[in-house]
Amino acid sequence: MTDKKDDLQAKVPQALSPRQSNVLEQALRLLVEGGDRALTTASIARAANCSKESLYKWFGDRDGLLTAMVRWQASKVRVVPLARERLDAEALFSSLEHFARDWLLVLSSQTSIALNRLAISHAASAKSALGDIVLSNGPVAMAARLKPVLIMGKEAGLLFFDDVDEAFRTFFGLVVGDMQIRLLLGDRLEQTDAKVIRDARRATKQFFALYGAQASAD
Repeated sequence: MTDKKDDLQAKVPQALSPRQSNVLEQALRLLVEGGDRALTTASIARAANCSKESLYKWFGDRDGLLTAMVRWQASKVRVVPLARERLDAEALFSSLEHFARDWLLVLSSQTSIALNRLAISHAASAKSALGDIVLSNGPVAMAARLKPVLIMGKEAGLLFFDDVDEAFRTFFGLVVGDMQIRLLLGDRLEQTDAKVIRDARRATKQFFALYGAQASAD
């Protein structure tokens, strides 16, 4: 027997067509511009120039559409492919730094801020499953995406840790810090590309200082 989460996951298309991608982009734009009230089936269909029937066919109900929106946003955080047989410290550092940079850019975007604020509101009122959707397709999905890279680094003797979950949480904390909560509370942080690059490099350096080969030797 499947629960509601399984049903939601089943309704979200894994490979999106250009028209489906446009629907999600338009839905996210409406959310940023008008909040939850602007996110109606009719307004999304009108903005994306498609029918409401197509929306239901592609994404199912409202929770299915919200799941697809969160996944679409989270997919912008990418893992740089690594060759296990040629993995060295420089390649591993570059991959983690790139992931951190993407992560910061996505989290600090107006789209993610709007999605996270809506998820908090829905979780507090039990209005929908959006809180669970954001957790499973946000932090949990990020962990599933990055932990294989961390394990690969450990197997290559470049990283040293006992618990990969703890290592991931440390990396998460170093990268995100208090930035996300401050943005959610309305702080107007200056998140320029140059600052994001600096913060991503700083966090990756700090992670290597804690878990890198030299740290273990020391």
